[in-house]
Amino acid sequence: MTGPLPVLGFSPQVVCVSMSGMTGTSQTNPIDTTPRSRISRRVGAVAPSATLAIDAKAKAMKASGLDIIGFGAGEPDFPTPQSIVDCAIAACADPVNHRYTPIAGLPELRAAIAKKTLRDSNYLVTPEQVLVANGGKQAIANAFATVIDPGDEVLVPAPYWTTYPESIALAGGIPVIVPTDESTGFQVTPELLDQYLTQRTKMVVFVSPSNPTGAVYDRAGVEAIGQYCVDRGLWVLTDEIYEHLVYGDNEQHSLPVVVPEIADRCIVVNGVAKTYAMTGWRVGWMIAPVDVINAATNLQSHETSNVNNVAQRAAICALEGDLSAVAMMREAFDRRRQTIYTMLNEIEGVTCFEPQGAFYAFPSFVGVLGRSINGRRPTSTLELAEIVLEEAKVAFVPGEAFGAPGYGRFSYALADADMQEGVRRVAALLATSTD
Repeated sequence: MTGPLPVLGFSPQVVCVSMSGMTGTSQTNPIDTTPRSRISRRVGAVAPSATLAIDAKAKAMKASGLDIIGFGAGEPDFPTPQSIVDCAIAACADPVNHRYTPIAGLPELRAAIAKKTLRDSNYLVTPEQVLVANGGKQAIANAFATVIDPGDEVLVPAPYWTTYPESIALAGGIPVIVPTDESTGFQVTPELLDQYLTQRTKMVVFVSPSNPTGAVYDRAGVEAIGQYCVDRGLWVLTDEIYEHLVYGDNEQHSLPVVVPEIADRCIVVNGVAKTYAMTGWRVGWMIAPVDVINAATNLQSHETSNVNNVAQRAAICALEGDLSAVAMMREAFDRRRQTIYTMLNEIEGVTCFEPQGAFYAFPSFVGVLGRSINGRRPTSTLELAEIVLEEAKVAFVPGEAFGAPGYGRFSYALADADMQEGVRRVAALLATSTD
């Protein structure tokens, strides 16, 4: 034979070599030349974060010179405690922190997380059960990706934090939304979960205190959900990021402590963001059985490797320090909670569930929808949020982002004066509404 031989694996078409030495192109399997989407279906299907979108739009308007008050992002307005900042400064000067470190986290931080978990939750875990991630979001994504197979269903009580369904879907799972409302205190029961349980159900998402509603389950409620999952062999992902932000007579109960039998199928997610005003430091973690942590660590090794070492060193100082700064912030949040709850309920057509934890109010605007506001008639809280931002210069996140149309989320993690002025603006605008 004469002529060049084909390079297998690199030709877009099948090249045939004739006995005479001539080459020809097989037409039995023509290539489809229809242009393909530039973005994968998996990523293209991800809904953008409504909370970050609203916050970005409000900040852009503010940067243009407009007087905007934003209730959007769930971010404490307090500075990170100085002792934690000092630890980070010292870490920056230490040459050891410019190196790659263990994927699962600095050994000292994993040990500090285990010790803190016993101190705060009475949950005994080992450092080997801890994976440090880039914030709670990565910990949640790691958890779903590690446990969920394509087609597995995950029960997600609504209202839910916007990221849960998207992370489940990215893992190939199917988020099954379990709706609640203020008549049940925005809480699920075993009886309600049972209505959505199928043979494909593998996991339940459990959050207390809740973002966006501020609902907190009592011990009996936590026990009921935990025992339900034990009896049916289900996994649980429990997000405890707001564990220290509970008010009044409410208490936070860690599910694997209340129901120890679930520990082998339980993933606890937490982080320093909300408790220590460290949202931008991006240090979160997941606590799970060792085999799950090992698998998730392998996954993270191909995603991001280790978390920023300076932030990890700062997190060690946060967890090993006292909780005096946390108590100060909680007292301020509690004061704001009572104020915003009262003010929102004074607006005609608006009703607000009393927040029990976290730092969000979640009022219903059903009584406002359909009314004319300066010539505009919103039929959804998506439309209402746009009107309020443009007319009153106030940003809040519409309930559609949380699987709860008709509601809106107002973070009270902002200065008292700004919070009160923002609610007054909303009240004044809605007072102009007509049938």
